Amino acid sequence: MAFSHPSTDSTLTPGDRRLLPVPFRHVTIDDTFWAPRIQRNRESTLPFIYQNLQETGRIDALRLTWKPGDEPMPHIFWDSDIGKWIEAASNSLATTPDPALKQQVDDVIDLLAQGQHADGYLNTYFTVVAPGKRWTNLRDLHELYCAGHLIEGAVAHYQATGERKLLDIMCRYVDFIAQTFGKQSGQKPGYDGHEEIELALIKLYHATNDARYLELSRYFVDERGRQPHYFDNEARERGEDPQAFEMGTYEYNQSHLPVLEQTQVVGHAVRAMYLNSALADLAREQDDERLFAACRRLWDHLTTTRMYLTGGIGTSARNEGFTRDYDLPNETAYAETCAAIGLVFWAHRMLQLDCNRAYADVMELALYNRVLSGVSLSGDRFFYEDPLASDGTVHRQYWPDVCCCPINLARMLPTLGQYIYSANATDIAVHLFIQGEAQFTIGGQAVTLRQKTGYPWEGGIALQIDAAAPFTSNVRVRIPGWCRDALLAVNGETLNIDDIMQSGYAVIARLWQPGDTITLDLAMPVERIFAHPAVRADVGQVALKRGPIVYCLEEADNDIPPWQLLLSDESPIESVFEPDMLEGVAVLRGMALAPDERDWNDPPTLYSTSRPRFVSAPFTAIPYYAWDNRQPGAMNVWLHAAQNT
Repeated sequence: MAFSHPSTDSTLTPGDRRLLPVPFRHVTIDDTFWAPRIQRNRESTLPFIYQNLQETGRIDALRLTWKPGDEPMPHIFWDSDIGKWIEAASNSLATTPDPALKQQVDDVIDLLAQGQHADGYLNTYFTVVAPGKRWTNLRDLHELYCAGHLIEGAVAHYQATGERKLLDIMCRYVDFIAQTFGKQSGQKPGYDGHEEIELALIKLYHATNDARYLELSRYFVDERGRQPHYFDNEARERGEDPQAFEMGTYEYNQSHLPVLEQTQVVGHAVRAMYLNSALADLAREQDDERLFAACRRLWDHLTTTRMYLTGGIGTSARNEGFTRDYDLPNETAYAETCAAIGLVFWAHRMLQLDCNRAYADVMELALYNRVLSGVSLSGDRFFYEDPLASDGTVHRQYWPDVCCCPINLARMLPTLGQYIYSANATDIAVHLFIQGEAQFTIGGQAVTLRQKTGYPWEGGIALQIDAAAPFTSNVRVRIPGWCRDALLAVNGETLNIDDIMQSGYAVIARLWQPGDTITLDLAMPVERIFAHPAVRADVGQVALKRGPIVYCLEEADNDIPPWQLLLSDESPIESVFEPDMLEGVAVLRGMALAPDERDWNDPPTLYSTSRPRFVSAPFTAIPYYAWDNRQPGAMNVWLHAAQNT
């Protein structure tokens, strides 16, 4: 499987032709795949998270009553958990009213209001645990990171409710931050060790139309990595040796070079994705070709050398991120859930700048595989890191001590609708195939698009257009890079896709009549996937994929441990939908080869000079996102490939 890539000489789409995501509040999802998951997020995951925020002391910490010796001690990033939960709850409230949930949010906002200092500063840890140490360790202590997530929570709350209380709190805080940081006399020339505030400030700019917030975001981006290095000077002011930095390199937080000079995606994966998302936002807002070019370079490097088949990113637990090109081990893969969510954020932003399936394909891959695997089918067990192979001892956690991933999932799922479509004054773009309805305004006219599909299990899609009167528009329909054979028609009349393809999208330009219907049929055969030969972990291995879904083998379905199986190129594999299995999935079934254990057991021997004999063995593969929802057992995405003779 090869992903398409944008042209290396491509430039920013002219501003009047750039796309904007259709807000999730204007999209209804009513399919059998995503809609139940969004409902479960609302009914199970959000209450579960709130309960744990209470039980672990995160909400009570906002009361600022902690004293030395009390347990638990507020942590440096607890405020970020509060901000993400407010955002998650607000995103849910935006489409589904819930008075009890709203009251919980209002109560937490009241606590934040009470904790804000007279100068606007707002941070629990530095108020009660380390007073007097504001802004003394931006490298390690997440001060601006926490502010960023509180900003995002405030914007989401304002958009969902129209109420300004939290938005005004955060505007006061950001005004104080803007006074503190910058290049003027008396200001600190600093930036955060964990990027997040950069993209949050752009959301605040859109919510308030205050250009100062956009300028502050650009300042934080431009200052990053400049010499003399701020984190070195900051460490010296604390009386520490800058070389004693635990991670050993500023690649860890992407401050090793100014952003415009960076050519590789390095360091902590979540931080890298949040930074790159901000770069794409700023490229759009400021029509900055240099930032867009930097994003393209980093995108190509990531997707051609450092991304897992599942859309997971980040190899190493030590730095929660990247190591070196093609280092993609399976059993020790870190592949944090937050990092995959960050990849979706970045891909989505790039897609608005350049309607190219290179970005949409990766966005879809991560959503259906690594993002979705982060939460159990029950909605209350979570993967922080998620390997591509397990001996049966890796499981989702009830509540990880670092709970960023569960809350990140909870804030993303209600907004899924915004990833499906984009539009501008003349174009509608269809990026994802998810049944439901969306509202657009094209040329000043209200347009409704109704999508019907059994995706991801079926490749048939119907898009029905409704409007009060005919209208002229380009409808861009993604033809996924994984699809080798597609049929496209309008009102039953087949179109030649090759003649109308632009960057992986079929562009249908016409005068649309109410009731016009576009149909798309995507062939979905089972495909064998092979890795680049430089990926040491996957040499001689093969994986299975059908449509957007990556598959794995679990011991729960197979009598023989999956790591023993060999799969030949000729062995037929069928896809069968099992409605009563794992809430309804298409499973793959076929025959593989397994070593004949009789050669080793009679008599018992550990090593032999004889080549092993193999016998046929049936296998069943399930979607990767659904693994570890049943009894413990081994799991493998990659299988041994039998050598053809």
